[in-house]
Amino acid sequence: MPQRILTIVLLVGLTAVGASIGSRRLPDNQQGYSPKQPIAYSHRLHAGELGIDCRFCHSPAEQGRHAGIPSADVCMKCHKYVTSSFDLLQQEITRADEEKRKPEVIVSPDLRKLYEALGIDDPQKSTADPHAAPISWIRVHNLPDYVAFDHSAHVTAGVSCEKCHGPVDSMQRIRQFETLSMGWCVNCHRESSEQGINGHAVKASTDCTVCHN
Repeated sequence: MPQRILTIVLLVGLTAVGASIGSRRLPDNQQGYSPKQPIAYSHRLHAGELGIDCRFCHSPAEQGRHAGIPSADVCMKCHKYVTSSFDLLQQEITRADEEKRKPEVIVSPDLRKLYEALGIDDPQKSTADPHAAPISWIRVHNLPDYVAFDHSAHVTAGVSCEKCHGPVDSMQRIRQFETLSMGWCVNCHRESSEQGINGHAVKASTDCTVCHN
């Protein structure tokens, strides 16, 4: 086989192998994972447009190992009164004024799912059914059982939620932004120790027993 043809064949073969390897992931790499949730909760709306702090819903992150999935009771702190989008509510108020009647309660389809999950007919008058089944949210960020990640330690050190979870305030549907691999975590610890966090010096350990205890 002429040398030029042999070279072309080898290059094509290596390109194909490289593409095959590049399309594969390690078993624990769920980067980009974005499952459809039972209720289409928008982080872009709540964290982005409304500017709600992550810790309002994920309050355990400050004091515990897990950030936790908010209970429906947390949702009801606001949605006892906010039953739909502002535009739809405003349209109903305008129509009610024109028709000289009391505005009706407008409930969006997704918030109706929330109320149904709690066994509530009228969010402003009813209380939740104590026997109601919790909403089956699908967990997005899953670390292996042998990894002991502590949210409170990172929050206390000044690590922003976006560092691990990415630009959540722009996500209509939440997705895993980083690989969250051991290499990614180790590099973050090294960079934090070298550069500090928000102007503060930190000692982010790379000892195996810190995360694998």
